[in-house]
Amino acid sequence: MAEKALITGITGFVGSHLAEFLLAKGVEVHGIKRWRSRTDNIDHIRGKLHLHDADMRDLHSLIVTVDESRPDYIFHLASQSFVPMSWKAPADTLDTNITGTVHLFEAVRKSRLDPKIQVAGSSEEYGLVHPDEVPITEKNQLRPLSPYGVSKVATDLLAFQYFRSYGLKTVITRAFNHTGPRRGEVFVTSNFAKQIAEIELGLREPVIMVGNLDAQRDFTDVRDVVRAYWLALQKCPPGEQYNICSEKARRIKDVLDLLLSLSRKKKIAVREDPARMRPSDVEVLLGDCSKFKKATGWKPEIPFKQTMGDLLDFWRQRLAAKGPG
Repeated sequence: MAEKALITGITGFVGSHLAEFLLAKGVEVHGIKRWRSRTDNIDHIRGKLHLHDADMRDLHSLIVTVDESRPDYIFHLASQSFVPMSWKAPADTLDTNITGTVHLFEAVRKSRLDPKIQVAGSSEEYGLVHPDEVPITEKNQLRPLSPYGVSKVATDLLAFQYFRSYGLKTVITRAFNHTGPRRGEVFVTSNFAKQIAEIELGLREPVIMVGNLDAQRDFTDVRDVVRAYWLALQKCPPGEQYNICSEKARRIKDVLDLLLSLSRKKKIAVREDPARMRPSDVEVLLGDCSKFKKATGWKPEIPFKQTMGDLLDFWRQRLAAKGPG
């Protein structure tokens, strides 16, 4: 009998890639889908999935879903994950991310099942990092600089608490920035790629709007990240936290320059948009994932240039398919 996995947030960017990965492994994939969620990211594999209508803020629907799916593995990816939105809607971000996690853990506890549970934390938990604290290890102090970061610290601690209090087999992953095809257009790499694709198709003037280009981020391809999530539940002991990252910091300006170099249109101006600046920003995110590498043997395999090329192609195809207007 095939092993079964339940993915919260299966319709999202990471969830859709994880579903593809697990299907290729022969795992029976169940996913939580909110009643009103868009399904664009999973429409191509929808016939292979077992989808359950539920909401992370509705405990009863999660109890029913866990009981129906009876998973061997749970990948908890569902969250309000856009950092700028967390300043506009801090209470909603905290409610979605923290209450949703409690409800999932309670549903598992009431089911009396014993699945392995990957809990998606974030590098945003580290927040304010001093120059002498880079690269960031799991022992760095957590000083989140956004409501989103605070919410992820809380879910991280809840995962540890439920492991200690109730024996839930939680493994906490703190992934640094990850990107690739299907990344939401509000995220920096995807936003740049979409603007370039629009310019190529004549849908906008040859000017790309940008925010802070000096920030440095540690990017990993989403397809490498979902492989890491799988390995986390195969090889990591519960109750532990693990960074997942490329261990290389890239300036946002350098990322933009790479995307521009891949464009079919060579004369594109760059213009700063004040609306894209954050109230407080993490200047450098550079991770150390030696703990995770030692535990699993994982390492990133997809070159960053390929990731950016695939992301740009994704937007070219999506925009071309939509047609004018």
